[in-house]
Amino acid sequence: MTSAPRTWTVGETVTAAIMNTEIRDQFNSMFDAWSSWTPTWTAATTNPAVGNGSMTGRHMKWGRTCMVNLELTMGSTTTYGAGVWSFSLPFPAAASVGSRVGIAHALGGSNRVAGNLVVSPSATTFTCFFPASTSVSFLNNNGASNPFVWAASHQLRCSFTYETAT
Repeated sequence: MTSAPRTWTVGETVTAAIMNTEIRDQFNSMFDAWSSWTPTWTAATTNPAVGNGSMTGRHMKWGRTCMVNLELTMGSTTTYGAGVWSFSLPFPAAASVGSRVGIAHALGGSNRVAGNLVVSPSATTFTCFFPASTSVSFLNNNGASNPFVWAASHQLRCSFTYETAT
């Protein structure tokens, strides 16, 4: 992430170092590698645990815009908790009006279920929504048995963009 653009003053001498900082470095930040972050997985009643599964998070931040990818792969010792699942954000969300919606996919056995996720204003977490079962189309909060009963090797994949607070 780069700094805010410089405020120029009348009569200032522009040097190569200033131009590199103000132009080259700002543009280079748009081509930086994505950064890793360790998401926290919680639930409304009892928290789940990754166990021998894996959960990875990556993000790219430009100014106050943050793009996020999260992938959770269940293991044989993963526990699923109780209640609605939430995942931490890499940065707190802005207090802007309206929620931000992204894409979530649940992959379990032969089931491939598309869903949405929501980042609410001022949030520090996001929540996924899937059809209440694989045979209906209305959305319900993601949890231990939605959109199916989760098991080892099942995956949850999330991708979204949101506005950060800073």
